[in-house]
Amino acid sequence: MLTSLRRGIARLYWLVSRWRLRTTPAPDRAGILIGAPHTSNWDFVLMLAIAWRLGIDVRWLGKHTLFTGWKGPVMRALGGIPVDRRDPSRVVADILARVAAGETFHLVITPEGTRSGDGWKSGFYRISREADLPVTLGYVDRTTMTTGLGPTLELTGDVGADMDRIRAFYADKAGVNPELRTEPRLRSEEG
Repeated sequence: MLTSLRRGIARLYWLVSRWRLRTTPAPDRAGILIGAPHTSNWDFVLMLAIAWRLGIDVRWLGKHTLFTGWKGPVMRALGGIPVDRRDPSRVVADILARVAAGETFHLVITPEGTRSGDGWKSGFYRISREADLPVTLGYVDRTTMTTGLGPTLELTGDVGADMDRIRAFYADKAGVNPELRTEPRLRSEEG
């Protein structure tokens, strides 16, 4: 019931939206979905519309303050997993524990974080490698008014080569606010 309701909402959204869904088919197994360029809170709406239209069961990471009060049950129902930024080291361990316990989902990660502009966080890479999960490249591109899912990659452990493939895909993707776009480069690649 909930799945068909979500698909109906997504169908309606794509009918009236000025954005166009151009996507590869949904991944056939659980994995990581990268949301990039992450330049606006509208990315969240687009991510839900993509996932619901394609029938993908998603989880996403959000700051723990989004889950307080009446918002908590709503955010959890939308797939949210609270993250306490005061102890970010626990995030990867918590996700790996969920996977090891048999949870099956696609984890949406915005490696740019909250659009800080100082490189991508490596959590998606570590989770992918440690849990043997593929990475699907989701995108938003205001220049073409398109959004969707790109290729699904198996990360090799060669960080530079893997990130070169990711950079090549995102090279022409602008985000909702192109001036806030960050180059796909892990902080650990610097220096």
